Amino acid sequence: MSRKVAIRSTDLMVNPVGLGTNAVGGQKYYPHMTDDAGRKILHAALEEGIDFWDTAYTYGPKRSEEIIGEVLEETGRRQDVVLASKAAHETIDGKTTFNNSPSFLKQAVEDSLKRLRTDYIDLFYIHFPDEVTPKYEAIGALKELKDEGKIRAIGVSNFSLQQLEEANQEGYVNVYQGKYNLLDRSIEQSILPYTLEHDISFVPYFPLASGLLAGKYDESTSFAEGDLRLKQADFQGERFKAILRKVEQLRDIAVEKEVEVAQLVLAIYLHHKAIDVIIPGAKKAEQITHNARTATIKLSKDEINKIYDIFS
Repeated sequence: MSRKVAIRSTDLMVNPVGLGTNAVGGQKYYPHMTDDAGRKILHAALEEGIDFWDTAYTYGPKRSEEIIGEVLEETGRRQDVVLASKAAHETIDGKTTFNNSPSFLKQAVEDSLKRLRTDYIDLFYIHFPDEVTPKYEAIGALKELKDEGKIRAIGVSNFSLQQLEEANQEGYVNVYQGKYNLLDRSIEQSILPYTLEHDISFVPYFPLASGLLAGKYDESTSFAEGDLRLKQADFQGERFKAILRKVEQLRDIAVEKEVEVAQLVLAIYLHHKAIDVIIPGAKKAEQITHNARTATIKLSKDEINKIYDIFS
């Protein structure tokens, strides 16, 4: 039985190691992925007790939610999984923008419910802020959906501190999701202090920096045309090489603790007081088993400081 933790300010209890599903149905980001590979990842997660699944309209788009809905319906395991989804992307005449209007968000939730084949979503995020909607109005729409039982908790993602403050005027925001990993800790001076003060759970995305912090790449690594990583600065030239050298220092610590580099990196986030759960992605079913072990790794204060110092 996997240990459970509470996502603060909600009644959601989950394995602290969740699953980011942007690779499930995510051929848009990872051209080599197939729907069948995505299904295998989800089945592996069910077997390992990985019960907090994070998806979004734009993963596919739509396909990630659809595959998740199919798998949970086929297995009859909906009640065993805490589902998080997100919306904000709107495509009109081939141009994609962000929309946080109450009417858009309410329709987005209805559409997600259909794709996920469920009558409630455990956690629903505004995926990106738009430039026009007052954020308290956007959150107000989600609060209405929560009162109706269509969602159980309210989240925002990629908001600035100012936008988060405006969204949380009535204290309705439960979860904030943002980019955070050993390579990018910029929010430690802004977002994280606010979430701690207001009892908002912080969920980091890209915890392994698209695999760069997992210890599986070297200077000869190449990626398929269209791969998301080809556009990321961390994977370019001398910066890529410098990061690989730091990751090798992590490997020494991982060997001492008899764990893998990826497990070590994920474990350090779970030791952060702002973070209740993590959502590492997976592109192979066996990665689920590796990620699951993270929850059992204990780090001393000295070990944590040593890891952060490597990337300071």
